[in-house]
Amino acid sequence: MRYLAESFILGALERDRSVEQFLGPCGSAGHPGVRYVEVRAAKTSFEVYFHTLEDVGSESFFDLGEFPPFDPDDEAVEFGRLLGMAEDPLAALIVAERCTGAGRGRWVNEGIAQDEYGDFVRAGRASDASPGGWLWPEVPDVAGPRT
Repeated sequence: MRYLAESFILGALERDRSVEQFLGPCGSAGHPGVRYVEVRAAKTSFEVYFHTLEDVGSESFFDLGEFPPFDPDDEAVEFGRLLGMAEDPLAALIVAERCTGAGRGRWVNEGIAQDEYGDFVRAGRASDASPGGWLWPEVPDVAGPRT
């Protein structure tokens, strides 16, 4: 099973492991992008980062960590936009879900969001719903563009 139960999400974060969630497409046909959210442990807190990247992948290249930022002129988002911090992992998940529309049942371990992206590419890059059938979340403007 790809998706983590809440206890495994919290356990991963408590062991200083990040969790991620692929949030689907953004941008336009002329400038396509993709989004994902990450919760990671920091020294004394947990941080929530929102990533908006150019959709430059293919069926054989889906390493989101290698994609360029969606807006190359915005240096602040090169490594993700910090959306918030929390003192405990559950509070950080709540921040991530509130700010990005992420769903509790779709969190994955670090590095697995790129597999979600690969599924998205192989399914034809549907703009309205994921290959699993759920609707892509509506992300508030603070988190970046959405078409």
